This record gives sequence, C-alpha cells and structure tokens, in this order.
Amino acid sequence: MNDARTVRVGRRTVALHRPEKILFPAGDADAPARTDPGYTKADLFDYYRSVAPFMLPHLRGRPLMLERHPDGVDGPRFMQKDTPEHYPDWITRAEVAKQGGTVTHTVCDDTATLLFLADQACLTLHRWLSRTGRIDHPDRLVFDLDPAKDDFGAVRDAARLLGELLDHMGLYSALMTTGSRGLHVVVPLNGRQDFDDVRDFAKDVADTLAAAHPERFTTAARKEARGDRLYLDVQRNGYAQTAVAPFSVRAAPGAPVAVPIAWEQLDDPAVHARRWTIENAVEQARSDPWVGVPRTGRALGPARRKLSALRG
Repeated sequence: MNDARTVRVGRRTVALHRPEKILFPAGDADAPARTDPGYTKADLFDYYRSVAPFMLPHLRGRPLMLERHPDGVDGPRFMQKDTPEHYPDWITRAEVAKQGGTVTHTVCDDTATLLFLADQACLTLHRWLSRTGRIDHPDRLVFDLDPAKDDFGAVRDAARLLGELLDHMGLYSALMTTGSRGLHVVVPLNGRQDFDDVRDFAKDVADTLAAAHPERFTTAARKEARGDRLYLDVQRNGYAQTAVAPFSVRAAPGAPVAVPIAWEQLDDPAVHARRWTIENAVEQARSDPWVGVPRTGRALGPARRKLSALRG
C-alpha cells in the first residue's frame, strides 16, 4: 500500500503514491462489471493521463476548486480553493480577489499538473467560467438542468427546448453529462460582458423557458418551492462560482465522469447522466463530440435583443 511509482511527463516527473489504494469501492449497481476490488488511485491516475489531451483545453488558464477525497468516496471530502505551499513551484497559480482579501487558486495548464492532482486524490476539478487574463469576464455560460427526481427524460426535454431557444437567439450551445443526474448546457461567449451581465442574461433565458412551461420547469432556488419540476439553475454564472470541468471524475460509486456529448446523442436511449465512467470516457472523448462548437462565442447583445422581442 505504501509503494510509489513515477512517470515522466514532458520535463516533469510525477509520483503516484499508494497506487493500490481503493478510492471507489466495487459493488454499485451502476458500475460496470469488474473482477477487482474497485477503482484504485492508479485507475484514477491512469484515466487522467489518458484523457489529458482532451481535458486540458477546458482547463488551461482557469482557476480551479479541487474536490479531494484522500480516503476515497466513502471518506471525508475537502473542497480546496487555496493552493497549499507544498505544491511544486512549476504548478501555475492564480491570485484572485475575494471579499476581504485574495485566494490563490491552482490552475491546471499541463498534464503533469493534472497527474499531480490525481496523486492528491483530487477526484473532481471544478473550473471558473473565466480565465486569468480577464477574470471578471466569463467566456462560458452554463445552465445546469437539475431534475427533481432521477428522471433523465425530463432532462432531455429541457435540453431540447433550451437548445432551440438559444439557437433562436443565435447562440451556440453544447451538452455535457454531469456524472450525477442532469446535464449542463454550455454556451461559449466572447468574454466582453462581466459576470453580472452574463448571470442576468442566463436568468432571463431560464425565466422565459420556465414561464412557457410552468408545470415542468422552475427557476426557484428553494427546493421546497420546486415540487416535481426540473430546476433551471443559473447560479454557477456568478463571480467565483465554478462548474464541473469536462471529463472530470465525480465522487460517486462507479466513478462516473462528466462527459461532453453531441446533440444527436440526446436521442440515444442508452445515454444518461452517468453513462460514462473512467472505463469508457476516453473513447467518448476521442469521438470529438463538440466538433463544430467554437472556442470563442458570440456577443450577448444581439441575443438579448432577440430575447426581449420574444418576451414582448
């Protein structure tokens, strides 16, 4: 259990300590059939090494909040914002303002950093929607489709209707499973608006969809006010808020992964929020599900005018 192995990544050498430590115990009904005791730290490390070429474009330049589980998914969880002093000097850091001071986030710019974080039992990487060069101006907008029950049919319906609305406003959008129960609808932006403007726009879009289908969707933040309706969550679009990064492993039995999907995959009955795990997420990554989605999005001004006309 105390053995360690090292891997060479570019100019860096990264160690994996206690590779046989079980992070995800076996036996969950959603997990694929396995003959070993469960997913180990080595499994996590090897997954992130394989998916790094596809994941890093979604991480570079973005402050992270790290979700660490040193004793596995059944042990304590640590949500880490500040970068510990013992982290190697070659890991990028970003000092950003917070109320009453600053916080120095870790930034994952390369494979060596991603593997170092895996060795720290960082299961999930939650990223800012802005980059360090323009920290106050997000270049991504996220709608989190959160069903009241574990009902992916309601999530499919919400995604289709939201996608149609965004398309009507001239905005690109992309889908990602959360590895939990729902989907994220991700909208690339040109980064000209600040967080307040982006969040206000997202709220107006969600309110418009909820008003058109009040029996199915809600924007109520309080759970007791939602009933059985799907929650159109836009709260991740505020300053210092984060959203799970594409290809991140989730801290749940079976090691599900938050995976980008193509819009046409929404019609596949086999697709659901936990469809992909560390066993098969790399295969999905290689299919390039977000081909055609621009890295730089459009301005919100024209979209806002179209939304205002639609709302009357």
